[in-house]
Amino acid sequence: MRLSLLCLIPVVAGFQPMPLNRLALSTMMATKPATEEAMSVQKIVNDNLPSEEDTLAERDGSMRVKMEQMLREAQISITKAIEEIDGGAKFREDAWERNTGGGGKSRVLANGKVWEKAGVNLSVVHGTMPQEALKAATERGATRSNNGEEVPFFACGLSCVMHPHNPHCPTMHFNYRYFETEGGEHWWFGGGTDITPSYIDEDDMKHFHGTYKEVCDRHDPEYYNKFKKWADEYFLIQHRGERRGMGGIFFDDLNDRDPEEIFEFCKDAANHVVPAYGPIIEKHKNDAYTEEQKQWQQLRRGRYVEFNLVYDRGTIFGLKTNGRTESILMSLPETASWLYDHQPEAGTPEAEFLDAARNPREWV
Repeated sequence: MRLSLLCLIPVVAGFQPMPLNRLALSTMMATKPATEEAMSVQKIVNDNLPSEEDTLAERDGSMRVKMEQMLREAQISITKAIEEIDGGAKFREDAWERNTGGGGKSRVLANGKVWEKAGVNLSVVHGTMPQEALKAATERGATRSNNGEEVPFFACGLSCVMHPHNPHCPTMHFNYRYFETEGGEHWWFGGGTDITPSYIDEDDMKHFHGTYKEVCDRHDPEYYNKFKKWADEYFLIQHRGERRGMGGIFFDDLNDRDPEEIFEFCKDAANHVVPAYGPIIEKHKNDAYTEEQKQWQQLRRGRYVEFNLVYDRGTIFGLKTNGRTESILMSLPETASWLYDHQPEAGTPEAEFLDAARNPREWV
């Protein structure tokens, strides 16, 4: 996971989404070059916004409800956009319940024209959890409770991982979440969006990171540098000494200002997943590739698996709180490879990628 903490969280039965902010989405890429790929993806985003008729009657204005509504809207919009870019497979939705409180809606696309596997999972869970699970969920776990053996909690989040067939198309992950413990006495937000290519295209990385820098700058000029560095640190595969991919933004324990401000930042970031990622896929989905390039992609997927099963905070949290295993492990690719002591030849694109994974670069 960074099917992150929340490849887990559900939706209340009978939930209907509120419409996304059409103006915000229509201006998502206003400062980007009007490339054919970007314009194509922007049309998909606009076409898949919920209509005004989908407006939900006014409900409880609590942050729990607001976050759930916003994430469900994002799940619907993103999966529709991805289906259109793929042009083949459709997402299958499973609604599930957690026997100790809450549930979720998992959407998974398999064996598409573009994506081998893509999942977008919404979870809304509550109950109690051991201190051990809380520590797995946040960097400051012990300070988020009153030190009882079992900690009352609420968690709501949307988590996604997409694994394309083509080695020139990057894998992408995002997760946005909201936590409360002790009945809301402690609260915080977490999340981020990151990209994991097998080969480096500098223009792609500038587009992806540039999109999220613009998102960050709209809310706090210090966010991007802080959260980009945090991503580079978080996605380190410690036993390899290399990062899972080329980073993005990552944040956790965010509660240093009005929760409404952080909510708006999370909403803005979630609404920019398709504009940040879609044009890169449109650009490369029909690229030719060799068997050797496919093998390199499989090796990099092996690194992805290592990170998710050994270090990912969301995977650990989900398993320790009896989450739905199929949703938690949805982040893993269908295929991956491990070769003994494989070292790319110096001067090759594979060696360049490995250098960037070991020495994070500044893309914007």
